[in-house]
Amino acid sequence: MKTDQEVWVVDDDKSIRKVIELALEQENIAHRSFANAATLLEELKEQHPSAIISDIRMPGMDGIELLARLQQDVPHIPVVITTAHSDLDSAVTSYEGGAFEYLPKPFDIDEMLEVTQRAMAHVTSQPVADSDDANSKNEIIGNAPAMQEVFRAIGRLSQSSITVLINGQSGTGKELVARALHRHSPRSTKPFVALNMAAIPKDLMESELFGHEKGAFTGATGRREGRFEQANGGTLFLDEIGDMPAETQTRLLRVLAEGEFYRVGGMSAVQTDVRVIAATHQDLSKLVASGQFREDLFHRLNVIKISVPALAERREDIPALLTYFLERSADELGVARKQLAPSVTRVLSELPWPGNVRQLENTCRWLTVMAAGNTIIDSDLPEDLLLPSEISEEVNSANWGSQLASWARRQLSSGETQVLRKAIPQFEQIMIDAALEHTGGRKAEAAELLGWGRNTLTRKLSGQ
Repeated sequence: MKTDQEVWVVDDDKSIRKVIELALEQENIAHRSFANAATLLEELKEQHPSAIISDIRMPGMDGIELLARLQQDVPHIPVVITTAHSDLDSAVTSYEGGAFEYLPKPFDIDEMLEVTQRAMAHVTSQPVADSDDANSKNEIIGNAPAMQEVFRAIGRLSQSSITVLINGQSGTGKELVARALHRHSPRSTKPFVALNMAAIPKDLMESELFGHEKGAFTGATGRREGRFEQANGGTLFLDEIGDMPAETQTRLLRVLAEGEFYRVGGMSAVQTDVRVIAATHQDLSKLVASGQFREDLFHRLNVIKISVPALAERREDIPALLTYFLERSADELGVARKQLAPSVTRVLSELPWPGNVRQLENTCRWLTVMAAGNTIIDSDLPEDLLLPSEISEEVNSANWGSQLASWARRQLSSGETQVLRKAIPQFEQIMIDAALEHTGGRKAEAAELLGWGRNTLTRKLSGQ
């Protein structure tokens, strides 16, 4: 069978095909385009390309069906899957089906070209693995680029039991990512056991993890299995791993290295086969540098790292998350689902959300209970959600730009004019007050810190 150094593109959207064609032409990559999968499969009888770029959602045979056919008939041809409907299920299904790479639309042209060139230079032969777990659909919501990276990581790891470290702020959904990693792994039929290190008293932590024998300590009236035994064959999720005390870190390191442990008070080693997924909101490398976390354990855990973005870094996902949480809250409470007025969606999409997705979920639950009508309007929103003064100084300083943008949009939406004329004096006053406080009231030093001359500062203070 003839194989050409050529890329084939299949997408029912003519404009998308044209964009890809132009990009390939600029890189002098030979190509052919098809409007449907059936035509491409017919052409495969005569010749083979060096790579295929395929959309997922197409009339007739979709991209996942095409991928399965290609894996069966021509597994040596790498396939790059693209889709405008980018969710976790699509990403995992693509990788499990043997896709070389998964690109959510709108994709970056340079990234598409780089992936295509890699695909042309490599040959993949991944086994097809079908996933019919209905619970996996929409388990994590996210179309933002940062969330797509998380989906792609889960997809790449779907056939692996390798140790993973998940990093992200509190409330971002680290446990959801851990559960998705388990659900889409070879261990999916075995237990998933979660343990929050920050919630366990230090003197009970070893017993929680490794269990204990009868009489090991006061109150140990019988043998108890720890989390490692409970999770045998499956996945153990250790949340807030940075809060694990030093002595427990040593024991955990041995389990990871040797696959065995001793119960508290036990004399016989217990064998275990557990995949460990750890998570933290802290910077473990800094804890290592300060001597609070073992360096060798850090490297054991940090084999693969997944960073979960803060909600403020994925604002485009907020409307979909609002819809999802309002539906779930209504189902939980047995009431009719509330609708959001467009202005409310805009306001909520612009807030800093220091508590991340967890705060958004709790807000939706509060609105489901407290909003008077079936449509949630601006006046239904809790005041403390809208007042920057209620936000901690640390969060306030980290998100002042987004808060200023939110304020500006609300002013413009309400019909205000001369917004900049109102904002600049307030901004300058805040900066002046901070500089004078820092210098103990010394105006010359404050002016220098602000980048002004002393006369300018004096004039500003006099209101001129």
